[in-house]
Amino acid sequence: MNSIASRLDRAIASLPRLFPGPGGAIAVLREGEVLARHTWGWANAERRIPFTPRSLFRMCSITKQFTCAAVLTHLDDPRALDSAIRARLPLLEGEVPNALHLAHNQSGLRDYWAVAMLHGSPVEAPFGDTEAARVIAGTRSLHFAPGTRYSYVNQNFRLLSDALEEKTGRGFAELLRPIFARAGMESAFIAADTRAMPDGTEGYEGTQAGGFRAAENRIVWTGDAGLGASLEDMIAWERFIDATRNEAGGLYNRLAAPVTFADGAEAHYGFGLARSREWGRSVTGHGGALRGWRSHRLYVAGERISVVVMFNHLSDARAAAMNLLAAVLGEEPAAPPATPVPASWPGAYIEPETGLAVRIEAKGEGRLGLRFGHGAEGLTMKEDGTAGQDGTLLREEGGVLRMIRPSENMNTALQPAGGEPVTDIAGRFRCAELEAELTIEVTGGVPYGGFSGFLGQGRMELLDPIAADLWALPCPRALDHTPPDDWTLAFKRDAAGKVVAVELGCWLARGLLYERA
Repeated sequence: MNSIASRLDRAIASLPRLFPGPGGAIAVLREGEVLARHTWGWANAERRIPFTPRSLFRMCSITKQFTCAAVLTHLDDPRALDSAIRARLPLLEGEVPNALHLAHNQSGLRDYWAVAMLHGSPVEAPFGDTEAARVIAGTRSLHFAPGTRYSYVNQNFRLLSDALEEKTGRGFAELLRPIFARAGMESAFIAADTRAMPDGTEGYEGTQAGGFRAAENRIVWTGDAGLGASLEDMIAWERFIDATRNEAGGLYNRLAAPVTFADGAEAHYGFGLARSREWGRSVTGHGGALRGWRSHRLYVAGERISVVVMFNHLSDARAAAMNLLAAVLGEEPAAPPATPVPASWPGAYIEPETGLAVRIEAKGEGRLGLRFGHGAEGLTMKEDGTAGQDGTLLREEGGVLRMIRPSENMNTALQPAGGEPVTDIAGRFRCAELEAELTIEVTGGVPYGGFSGFLGQGRMELLDPIAADLWALPCPRALDHTPPDDWTLAFKRDAAGKVVAVELGCWLARGLLYERA
């Protein structure tokens, strides 16, 4: 027997072992009816508080769709916020992104959680309204023109919520209240201070093998990630989405409406929702994450299916959600063809627009590892000679390897980066834009680097060699749920061969020049 119920039962039973941790909760709905509502483990393992459907949870970036919902609920046109947004970016030169650029993650701003690390913030330092406002107000340039590219930026949504508060004269919690009430989200609230949850639910970092410990967070979040909600609240949200599915002007339909880039190309993100296709079906949804917390929700409009996953640990909530969706749909992962990886592809490259390093590694059996964006990606070779997975495609054209990332509106020719890096790179380098410093020291023949600025002095990290004058500075832990990934350090030399500057960036924050101090 292979009914939906039996497939779901098997998928649910596998979750605690596939994604081990202190506790979790899931829900699956079809046509507004709950097919599965299940919790396991502990909301607080030390206090032995069980995880239940009413346990309060940090939904983190799932907040973003609610922030956009508040904007659409209280304003006829989001661009009414443009002047308030501009006022919060007093030093920005050139075009200022508007409210829609922010809502669609097309602003060109550098993510402030990433930039906080450049200002020397220790991983578990306090980061509240004052620190956030200073980082945002110090913005002097963008890393792409508004509307032309996609880049995930948390403060886009903090700016939206702050500007909406100013425009309406009402607090963010009050602005969200009618949305929660209409959806029947009875216990949803703004949990801006990340130090504790009122019912004692705790987030954990660590692994089953190495053990878990309560994750320490000292951040204040608003429109970017401040939502607190239970599984029952999220079930109510999914029921509301389905119940209003035929309302042309319905709130979720407005959030999920098609979005484009400035050149007319389809955008895969808008109004706090990611758009994708899974097994040929259109899906909208979003993940949420903070150190110790992982969640994911998705809605398949054509099938009227919703999935919600909540972990109070660092397992992959999106993967769990996809497992549950596959069970409902009766889908199985397709076996990839055993197409060999071209011998010329693995190696180091530079992506010329962003200046970021691209590292490609053969993983065997037609698989590649790609380091470029926010975390390592796994790509699979296809029968047509391309390699792709989750929106990234590698394709060789005329002997040139191209990287295509439609969600970012990017189609770029990668430039091979060769040669061996040398260690004559020690020194202090200052970024005038950030008023922050990068220190590189060579000790025992190996280079280390660390950042410092108004938030403190970051730890020194061992640099990884990539190519001639090209290094990576690892960022294994950060303020946000996951670090911004490796920073690319591209050193520049004068005519005499002396290092005089370094261009630094990651996917979340690119194109920053540091000159030797």
